[in-house]
Amino acid sequence: MPYRERLNPWIVVRFLPNVQRIVVGRFRSWSDADGHLKILRQLIPTASMIVVFDPPHDSL
Repeated sequence: MPYRERLNPWIVVRFLPNVQRIVVGRFRSWSDADGHLKILRQLIPTASMIVVFDPPHDSL
C-alpha cells in the first residue's frame, strides 16, 4: 500500500449493480468521511454508500 493511502484509511464506497463497488474518496478521519457521505446522500439520494475503514496492508 502506498504511503499516501496509509494516511487516509477511511473510505466512502458506493455500491453499484452486479455486486460492484467504487471508492468515492479517501479521508484521514472518520468524521471527514462521514461529513462527505452526508453531502453525497443529499446530492444522490438513491445511491447506496457507506463509510469503511481500510486498514494498511503490510507486505511481507
